[in-house]
Amino acid sequence: MTKLPTSPATPTTPATAPRTDRQARAIRLGPRSWLALALVSAVGVAGFGWPFLAPPDSTLNAHAQDAPWLFAGLLVLLVAVVAATISESGLGPKAVAMLGVLAATGAALRPIGAGTAGLEPMFFLMVLSGRVLGPGFGFVLGSVTMFASALLTGGVGPWLPFQMLAMGWFTMGAGFLPGADRLRGRPEVWMLAVYGFLAAFAYGTVMNMAGWPFMSALASNISFDPDASLPANLARFLAYCLATSLGWDLGRALITVVLTLTAGASLLKALRRATRRAAFETPVTFGDSAG
Repeated sequence: MTKLPTSPATPTTPATAPRTDRQARAIRLGPRSWLALALVSAVGVAGFGWPFLAPPDSTLNAHAQDAPWLFAGLLVLLVAVVAATISESGLGPKAVAMLGVLAATGAALRPIGAGTAGLEPMFFLMVLSGRVLGPGFGFVLGSVTMFASALLTGGVGPWLPFQMLAMGWFTMGAGFLPGADRLRGRPEVWMLAVYGFLAAFAYGTVMNMAGWPFMSALASNISFDPDASLPANLARFLAYCLATSLGWDLGRALITVVLTLTAGASLLKALRRATRRAAFETPVTFGDSAG
């Protein structure tokens, strides 16, 4: 019997295998992606904050009821451009599959707390997903999840592009938090809980800015006044937030903190295990099978 030759190899056991803490990224942003993100964010800031940016004598204030629609249409195009640009940066089939699973899960979680004091568990999933998968993937995931949930709940309207952008910022921000490759355990969970609490209020505040100009005929004491000064409109906006959304924002923030502290560690481990097995940064190759 002839013994088949074996190729030389150095056995590696789990005990001696090199360990790396470098966190995988589903999307590595390139210069074009960063430029597209900066562009859509700048337009988004203008779309959300134009009542504070435009002086009282600006012609934009004469179209206070039309401006949100104009910015909504522009944001639709820009978000599409960002998604396409990031896709060109390396959104491979494995990352697309991960994106689909997480977006579907987030969209399914949103109706659970709809109409119940802002108890929206999807924000908890967005924070942890952005942390593990990075800011580029986080922006796409946040935008796609909000779009899918709007289709699921019938919440399609001029506010949807603003929700998509705000959720993209929310999820992307978690990817920028420090210590992605080395911070683990309870310190990381507490950091994400604090971020989720603050970002939940920030999300509610920027969404208030998108709808606030529409209230001119509904509540004169807290609505946007095109002829008022910047300090006066800031005071009106603060009163509007306190009167209309404080309870919702607090509920969203608290449920995000509670879920992060109770289930965050387990979900972080599961997401990191899934990214390691997916090996996003390893190209898929096909070899000839032995005859």
